[in-house]
Amino acid sequence: MLKALESDLEKGLSEQEARQRKQRYGPNRLREHAVRSLWSILFAQFKSLIVGLLMAASAVAFIFGETLEGWAVAVVIILNTAIGFFTELRAVRSMEALFALGSVATRVRRDGHVLEISAQELVPGDVVLVEGGDVVTADLRLLEASKLQADESALTGESMPVGKQTEAVARESPLAERPSMLYKGTAVTRGSGAGVVVATGMETELGQISALVDEAQEEATPLEVRLDQLGRRLIWATLGVTALVALSGTLAGKDLLLMIETGLALAVAAIPEGLPIVATIALARGMRRMARRNALINRLSSVETLGATTVIFTDKTGTLTENKMTLTRLALACGEVEIGSEPHSFRLDGQPVDPAQHQILRAALETGLLCSNASLGAADGKDEGHSQSEHGRLNGDSDGAADEPADNAASSQVSGSSEANDADEGNSAGKAASQATGDPLEVALLVAGKKAGIDRENLLSQLPEVREEAFDPETKMMATFHRSEDGCRVSVKGAPEPVLEACTQILTEDGTGALDERQRSQWRQRNEAMAAQGLRVLALAGKQTGSAEETPYQELTFFGLAGLLDPPRKEVRQAIDECRRAGIEVVMVTGDQPVTARGIAQAVGLVEDEPENSEAVVSGGELKPLDDLDEGPRREALQSRLFARVSPKQKLDLIELHQKAGHIVAMTGDGVNDAPALKKADIGIAMGRRGTQVAQEASDMVLKDDAFSTIVAAVREGRAIFHNIRSFVLYLMSCNVGEVTVVAVASLVGTTLPILPLQILFLNLVTDVFPALALGVGSGDEHIMERPPRDPDEPIMGRRRWRRVALYGLVFTASVLGALILARRWLGMDAQEAVTVSFLTLAFAQLWHVFNMRTPESGLIRNEITRNRYVWGALALCSLLLLGAVYLPILSQVLAITPPGFAGWGLVLVMSLIPLLAGQTVMVFRSHKR
Repeated sequence: MLKALESDLEKGLSEQEARQRKQRYGPNRLREHAVRSLWSILFAQFKSLIVGLLMAASAVAFIFGETLEGWAVAVVIILNTAIGFFTELRAVRSMEALFALGSVATRVRRDGHVLEISAQELVPGDVVLVEGGDVVTADLRLLEASKLQADESALTGESMPVGKQTEAVARESPLAERPSMLYKGTAVTRGSGAGVVVATGMETELGQISALVDEAQEEATPLEVRLDQLGRRLIWATLGVTALVALSGTLAGKDLLLMIETGLALAVAAIPEGLPIVATIALARGMRRMARRNALINRLSSVETLGATTVIFTDKTGTLTENKMTLTRLALACGEVEIGSEPHSFRLDGQPVDPAQHQILRAALETGLLCSNASLGAADGKDEGHSQSEHGRLNGDSDGAADEPADNAASSQVSGSSEANDADEGNSAGKAASQATGDPLEVALLVAGKKAGIDRENLLSQLPEVREEAFDPETKMMATFHRSEDGCRVSVKGAPEPVLEACTQILTEDGTGALDERQRSQWRQRNEAMAAQGLRVLALAGKQTGSAEETPYQELTFFGLAGLLDPPRKEVRQAIDECRRAGIEVVMVTGDQPVTARGIAQAVGLVEDEPENSEAVVSGGELKPLDDLDEGPRREALQSRLFARVSPKQKLDLIELHQKAGHIVAMTGDGVNDAPALKKADIGIAMGRRGTQVAQEASDMVLKDDAFSTIVAAVREGRAIFHNIRSFVLYLMSCNVGEVTVVAVASLVGTTLPILPLQILFLNLVTDVFPALALGVGSGDEHIMERPPRDPDEPIMGRRRWRRVALYGLVFTASVLGALILARRWLGMDAQEAVTVSFLTLAFAQLWHVFNMRTPESGLIRNEITRNRYVWGALALCSLLLLGAVYLPILSQVLAITPPGFAGWGLVLVMSLIPLLAGQTVMVFRSHKR
């Protein structure tokens, strides 16, 4: 296969050849949903009922010979369409740009080097490296495989992972019976391997299937559904009101054409046509803000759900901690070895010790160097891309349930992500760590070896690797076989319990001795003592065999325990405190030992620094299946904040338990085993740095920095977005209901219409869209995380908000009709001048009304509205447009407006402030009452 594709297993393709093949075969991607064209976005503006009503108003005007008004309505249609087009275009392009951020990366060999490239850059002939947790990004013919398994259910329907090997099979074999192949879209669940790309894009098996499937319709988000339902209800309610207004006005003797146009204009005015546009922009802008805060949203509906989150299940490693491993201690049969930050800084029981001259210490350090897939750089002597460590990749999160804390740090796909603390010292080991790739835990072992002066390249040249027993979540161990003069040297590392069980001997200063059960118990106690100090503990062992085919995990010699420090993130304590104030419960769910989990929980402020209490941490061994839980244990599980040694199935049970109790659950994860829990949670949150592609694709949100504080920032943004949507819906509805009420009351009492049809359309265009847009893109109330989460079933407009809408509508009516009456009777204006005053009163009242959208708990002067620079920009723009409507001859003629004079402007100012003063008075009263 390699010969046919003109490729090489060790070197791969050259960059020049890869570029030529990409031009020949095209990018490696399936047929995507077409990017929305300008024409499709423009055409969509004419699909709404709103535009239909406007067109009807224009047609009626032309039919009755009112050409000027007909063209005026047409201009409104054009302007409304233009605003909708450009705002939706920006929102759509913003969304497309966001989704483009989530491209999948793949490791390949090119020009003899291992590179990480976008999956779209793959071409036939590329040599791709895979490991547990990877999503396969092209069809591959396997060339290397170590305990490799793949989940092909998405392609073949096979529910169980399928074992893979390199032996060829017949070309006509069914798709599900080709163990030497990996297919695009499937997931590697275990092991590691390498394969050559044989098909990309639409030529893959997945591509051929997708070509047969029609493009699916985009699913509406819950928020979009609720907004659509609100709009439809408003349409029918408005049509009834406007029909009543038109009929009553006609019966009162008003001009038929005027009342028909007024009815149509009211229908348009009452329906917030800017609502879907503003909602889309609010969501898109919020998602962009989240992306800038390192939270990439995969699903639009997640933005809404985030704001209602009540429980966050978080893992420990890399989320609450730095995920920067440093080997600080080795527990050996001869004593405790402390490892400092400088080279050669090894102290045995307080005294300096030379690792090269100490048999046990050197054996432990060499085991960490040999039993590894990490790399400090290209000169390590082992192909750094051969296979990254599978520990955390297979486990779920890096605290995966299947293994001890010491051997489950997740592999990083980002070079340098596993930078050891020593890098800060500026020494050579630290510099090497800063260029490292692989499992942060394994990198820490390599850095410790470098500090000891043990050259890994020389070690591997003396003991070349001939076999690897990949990490297995069931055995919780990993082994490598190395050729030596006496046969094969086996190096093993893994969780302390299973390694101790596999050991029959122990290396001491006097040589190799028997390891009995009493000694194992003592080592278990040393393991717990180290874990209680916040260290992640790893056991090191080995043996000499005659053949590389022997079983690795029998009759081992125990070398000692490695204690690695992973300090907690500094910002986590503040983030957890913020969650508490926001009514969000934080629960740690980890595969670590209970004592380690408690130590980190105390360090980050998740639990109080109380004396060690066995009841404070719930171990996975104590958790019964969900169906077997009685009321007492169920209540205890709901109240517990620390879970250790938890399996993937138990994570699912815990999520379901909280969901049945009415909670909205966010769950973090990074591994293959986490995918079911990520899907089950209301918000699945994957790690961007150390997370597997399987976990990322199963999640709703990806943390690009793996930090817990980013989750809290995203929750705040989700709350702010929903608050903004509620604010502009309330604003639009109260303004529109005010317009309807003003005209309806005037028609029913038979007085002069205070606002004309074209004036209604102008206001609908000016005072609805721009202030609403400003509300939609605001940063939100600074106290938004000091309130409890909202009920996810709570409607956008509840009864209390509808009462506010009705109240504002009545206040608008009183101020506008009051201005009209005062203009006629007090100032002695004629009908056109008085209507100008009432029109301007309503217009400016709606502009000032935007300040009534603040939360009652916020300050009267300084609040989320006054801090929003977009609000001030919208007010300035709308004020200029209103002045243009008064003083620009053409526009004033179309709108039937005349300059009101100094007295008229004074009346407008006073009467337009009434709704603002009324709204602020009510909020101050409510605030004091609370």
